[in-house]
Amino acid sequence: MKISFHGACREVTGSCILVETDKVKFVIDCGMFQGARFSEQKNFDDFAFNPKEIDFAILTHAHLDHCGRLPKLYQDGFRQKIYATSPTIDLARVIMSDSAHVLVQEAALHHQDPLYLPYEVDALMNHFSALDYGKILKINNEVKIRLRDAGHILGSAIVEVWLNNNGREKKLVFSGDLGNPPAPIVRDPEFIDSADLVVIESTYGNRVHEPATERLNLLRQTVIDSIGRGGTLMIPSFALERTQEVLYELNYLIENKKIPAVPIFVDSPLAIRATSVYEKYRNFFDSEANDLIKSGDDLFNFPGLVFTETSEQSKKINSIKESKVILAGSGMCVGGRIPYHLKYNLGDAKNHLLIISYQVDGSLGRNLLDGAKTVWIDNEKIQVRAGVSAIGSYSSHADQPKLLNWLSKINKLKPKLVIVEHGEEAASLELAKMIEQKNKIKTLVPEYGKIYEM
Repeated sequence: MKISFHGACREVTGSCILVETDKVKFVIDCGMFQGARFSEQKNFDDFAFNPKEIDFAILTHAHLDHCGRLPKLYQDGFRQKIYATSPTIDLARVIMSDSAHVLVQEAALHHQDPLYLPYEVDALMNHFSALDYGKILKINNEVKIRLRDAGHILGSAIVEVWLNNNGREKKLVFSGDLGNPPAPIVRDPEFIDSADLVVIESTYGNRVHEPATERLNLLRQTVIDSIGRGGTLMIPSFALERTQEVLYELNYLIENKKIPAVPIFVDSPLAIRATSVYEKYRNFFDSEANDLIKSGDDLFNFPGLVFTETSEQSKKINSIKESKVILAGSGMCVGGRIPYHLKYNLGDAKNHLLIISYQVDGSLGRNLLDGAKTVWIDNEKIQVRAGVSAIGSYSSHADQPKLLNWLSKINKLKPKLVIVEHGEEAASLELAKMIEQKNKIKTLVPEYGKIYEM
């Protein structure tokens, strides 16, 4: 067996894993590289493998850094099935369609061809095949797969693969992005009891999040402080999962009168469409969220909440002088509507920017989080006088202790090797070191494009 990594190697974007045997080739995820620009040049590179030779693909979840180059895979000749959960399929359509429109706009701005076009997303969607959690699917005589709940976002999956290579069966486990329990709406990640080889993410492989109980208090206090100053609270938020999670907690705070009633704007057409998918798949929610729904609580509808779909509605938000909360994409402040609000509000000390998502190196959000006093937005130099803070426990990624705990449960058949990916180099290397020390398992931090024979 050969395994190679064509993204998310000592970085957190562009997930794409190729597995090859003498008889089968498949990829797990095919994500977009994200950074200072939405359309990073690396996304245009040719694949290091022939997409026409891929027998099938598996999509762990619908975040752009995991699904964003699937249309390019199709463009380059892939025509086989893509297995994913039903929520992932619906969310991927929303995310990739939005991506295609943004890519067309950026391509026109920079006088280049777009990475892919909307019609290619539509054509790709015909190749998706829904697979329920827990169901073992025999692809052919060489491969069986099963998806388990990763607890990361709605529909996210851990992938179990059984490979029959010359009469010998080996089990591979791919963590995908593991969730950060306890989290609103989604269920906790499932544990796996056996594996010969594990590929594990390491986004926060060298970090420990604040306790989840502290998260709600921090959000509440940040809202109260911003309102007390008469300011605007800006929350850059990924349209998928993070927006729904924050709405869930703002719903609780508003309805229980723990924060004053102020206008709360969800300024993201993409988040609005993603929220409608969430409402469609309530059977995937955790028991707490379902209990609230049964009691008559609409999780995504409360006093003061306003969804702004059009750009005209978005521009009117900043004409409202009283205190307000704005949730807008993107989560890393690159693209979407949040740059407009930052440009308008960062220069006022009454206002506040609350970071609740991972900020990739080089992004505007990372620069602000690192304390930049001036930033460039739309070729304009902006003074940063607004407050900036972060809540790490809103991350939908497990931190180091939770990653180690998840791995420790694989003990019925203990893996002989753990491959650590999807993390910046320092995070991946530290997690690998901790796995070797605590779990007594050999580790590997892969290099981009290098083929490893197992």
